[in-house]
Amino acid sequence: RDDLKEAVAAFIERRGGPRYDGRGEIVITCGEGDAMLDALFCLTDPGDEVIVTDPTYAGMINRVRLVGAVPRLVPLRVADGEWRLDLDVLSSAVTARTRVVFVNNPSFPTGWVASGEEWDAIASLCREHDIWLLYLACFEGVLFDGRTVRHPAALDGMRDRTVTVGCPTLEQRMIAWRIGWVVAPGELVNDVSRVHIYNGLVPSGFNQIGTRVALTIADDGLAAANAEWQRRRDETLRQLDGLPAVRPAGSWSLLLDVAALGLDCAQVSDALLEQKVAATPMRGWGGEVADRHVRFVFSNEPVERLELLGERVRNALSGLGST
Repeated sequence: RDDLKEAVAAFIERRGGPRYDGRGEIVITCGEGDAMLDALFCLTDPGDEVIVTDPTYAGMINRVRLVGAVPRLVPLRVADGEWRLDLDVLSSAVTARTRVVFVNNPSFPTGWVASGEEWDAIASLCREHDIWLLYLACFEGVLFDGRTVRHPAALDGMRDRTVTVGCPTLEQRMIAWRIGWVVAPGELVNDVSRVHIYNGLVPSGFNQIGTRVALTIADDGLAAANAEWQRRRDETLRQLDGLPAVRPAGSWSLLLDVAALGLDCAQVSDALLEQKVAATPMRGWGGEVADRHVRFVFSNEPVERLELLGERVRNALSGLGST
């Protein structure tokens, strides 16, 4: 629907992003998964390399593999209790086969939010080496502690080398509506449109109407949702106080470094499940950094339930011999 495309373009511009031609530079898809795959098929050939963070969303890494490309991992490090991108490794990660930097920001599962310095480094890398930025923006507005949206396509020289994937699934709390979009500047939109014909067919007309309304209403409820999600994050951190949990700056989850306790992430996940705590092992969500952690998703848990978390986590760890 052209009216949804125009609504997406206006939504991006309201947040400080560049102006896009809705009809000429945006493709509507059947969710963010289709959108990511559409974009990767158009930006890479088999054997090309795509830079992603470690950890990152497993759905990103595995879609890179699905199109025949190779993930090249750049670690996130903990500094002052929060995640930071290793800029030295980033600068050395580019090879002759690099075609894309694929960034999820705020990042799921870490809650990393790129700083101004980190965005500038990513943009500089893309400009210097003539590579694409593929920006997964699904959590873009889910920010804590007063942070504000910064759209990387608005950075100098980045409008026409940034492909943005978005959806109403997370910010608008429209899980299962299965609508997404790819903002593909210039002639790239024609390739993305052709790929989507065979990858996702036609997104629901009814769901497109609902998404258009959600993107255009005066108060979409995001500020209230962020306040509640931040309250749940804070309670989760309080329950894990004294353990090596990393404070997320946005998104819906946080990570606990169980390797620092001398434990394996899968083993800890199993022990937590016995205590009726669901925590996903991060093996497969990156490389060496991801493998150290388990993930707690706090977004859908009332604070009253989260108040039970600390005792259960400590019981699980105690049963594994960790103090």
